Amino acid sequence: MRFPFEPPPAVEREFDAVGFGLNAVDYLVVVPHYPAYDTKVRLVEHERGAGGETASAMTGLRRLGMRTAYAGRFGSDDAGRFGFDALRAEGVDVESAEVVEGAANQIAYILIDERKGERTVIWDRDERLYYREHEAPQGFGARGRVLHMDGHDTRARARVAREARAAGTVVSLDIDNVYEGLAELLPHVDVLISSQEFPKRLTGLEDEHAALVEMKSRLRPEAVVGMTLGERGAVVYHGGVFVESPAFAVPGGCHDTTGAGDAFHAGFIYGMLRGEEVEGCLRTGCAVAALKCRALGARTALPTNAELEDLLAHGLPLQGHS
Repeated sequence: MRFPFEPPPAVEREFDAVGFGLNAVDYLVVVPHYPAYDTKVRLVEHERGAGGETASAMTGLRRLGMRTAYAGRFGSDDAGRFGFDALRAEGVDVESAEVVEGAANQIAYILIDERKGERTVIWDRDERLYYREHEAPQGFGARGRVLHMDGHDTRARARVAREARAAGTVVSLDIDNVYEGLAELLPHVDVLISSQEFPKRLTGLEDEHAALVEMKSRLRPEAVVGMTLGERGAVVYHGGVFVESPAFAVPGGCHDTTGAGDAFHAGFIYGMLRGEEVEGCLRTGCAVAALKCRALGARTALPTNAELEDLLAHGLPLQGHS
């Protein structure tokens, strides 16, 4: 299935993809099993790593050889410096990023069950990091062939999305919850691939396919919608057709699912930038997500192009799923 739109040619834009959204510093703790209430459990491993939906997606695309830029706010504390330096070290352009003096960076404490790599996230964000609509970075979205965002600070995201679409940029959205002002953002989105829970939260419908159909009705007719399904892969709905792709088995086994959705978006956008059709973008997204799960942390095992091509050529669907 072909997309009803395509990114502008690479020669016309400074970046292949630009991201406006969250960054975070993750404190990851691996436990042998998820602890029961009022118990103690000895940790297996712990680590500090850089994360955040949009910042990690830009990192993933950069690892795959794309030109990427990030706009978002960091705190001026040690965590903020760590997060900013980690993004810059990957080669992501941070000219449009800001450091807010006196603010604490967004953080997350993440418990990972050693048995399957599934995680539980406990997070906090300093209110001084929020963007009001008039504070959104002007002209930023038009610098890339694709603009990718998360659903926070919704009115600021809507302003950047409007400017980007007016310039011919493809607008991609990653969202997991219903935020105030969302109705102002959705009409400016070309690709909305959400978490598995979001369509139900938005529409109230339990059936996954019915919820996707209803979700699409709230966007432009040309928009493509979908959701990630964890071990079941991912699905997209467009033109009255559902397109599904299975998950890949993680080489060496799944160690941590933190950031798998962000990695999926990086892979899906990478496919779009390379001119792939919907089926190819879904498959590439699932492959990048699987490779990310090889190691602890949202970005540690994000793949290179060579690693991605090897999995696409030789990888197997996750056992028990088709």
